[in-house]
Amino acid sequence: MEEREARVPLGQVALEGNLGVPEGARGVVLFAHGSGSGRHSPRNRYVAEELRQAGLATLLIDLLTPEEEEVDMRTRHLRFDIRLLAERLIGATDWLKGDPSTRNLRVGYFGASTGAGAALVAAAEHPEEVGAIVSRGGRPDLAEDALARVRAPTLLIVGGDDVPVIEMNQEAMEQLRVEKELKIVSGATHLFEEPGALEEVARLATEWFVRHLRSITDYSIASDGASE
Repeated sequence: MEEREARVPLGQVALEGNLGVPEGARGVVLFAHGSGSGRHSPRNRYVAEELRQAGLATLLIDLLTPEEEEVDMRTRHLRFDIRLLAERLIGATDWLKGDPSTRNLRVGYFGASTGAGAALVAAAEHPEEVGAIVSRGGRPDLAEDALARVRAPTLLIVGGDDVPVIEMNQEAMEQLRVEKELKIVSGATHLFEEPGALEEVARLATEWFVRHLRSITDYSIASDGASE
């Protein structure tokens, strides 16, 4: 299945993305990349392909414009502007709800590194729109007090050798008040470059999203059945 380029207008900027919608998609996963990364991240692209194979649509998007990326390469400050990144994610979520191919699909967030913090903040702001969150080597601690307001089931995945990030995720787990799990991939470092590590991330993420994302049509059918 081929992706198509997507241009997401958000106020005075427009973000570039790649949207892939398999036939009969049962949900859509919006990727929130991490520090210094983007929609062309090979790790995120691999996970996105696995999600599409499982019947989930994906939107990989650059949360910063090319001009902002150029500035961030020098200053490294925009990648830690969690509020800005969260607002971009909320805007992209609204765009998905307006696109004919995804408007009836429940949205999930897949966040990596600082993008995970932004995903959690965005989910706390849009609880009715976000059905599940997965963090890969993420910084959920950057969501700060938003953690307690997240309503979407949240899976945190961390490499077993990524000790500082394990501690950050353990602390975040204590603040989350939703269905939550922390999965530690044995022998993996921060980027999950070890043999089999990224495959395990993709497997865990796919299982989580398939379990928790259901289309609006599915909810309607379930409600109708319950009322009978």
